[in-house]
Amino acid sequence: MLRGLTTTTFYAEDMDAAKAWYTELLGIEPYFDRMPGYLEFRVGDYQHELGILNAAYAPPGARQSQPGGAIIHWHVDDIQAAFDRLLALGAKEFDPITERGPGFVTAAVTDPFGNVLGIMFNQHYLDILGEK
Repeated sequence: MLRGLTTTTFYAEDMDAAKAWYTELLGIEPYFDRMPGYLEFRVGDYQHELGILNAAYAPPGARQSQPGGAIIHWHVDDIQAAFDRLLALGAKEFDPITERGPGFVTAAVTDPFGNVLGIMFNQHYLDILGEK
């Protein structure tokens, strides 16, 4: 039934700031830009979509006063470097770097817009890609 992630959607009240922050973080411009309502980046080995939706259009109950809900982890090759870069760009620690088992290390931050962004070194991800 579930075939793969297509789009992860974050919300932001200040779309210009969100566009600038994620463009800086990812090192690319959004490939789809319908400002001020929505923009989208293609990210990583499988070109997964990271969408930023104007918080004014968020479904009822989607925005909370505190970060929470599901955490989607993006694979990174160097979790410490990625975590440090996110913090340097103004993200706040949500979950510290934690080894979850051999080959699995996670962390999460809250971006400047209140969304939880997870990162993970995941050996299984590299095995699937054929990179060891």
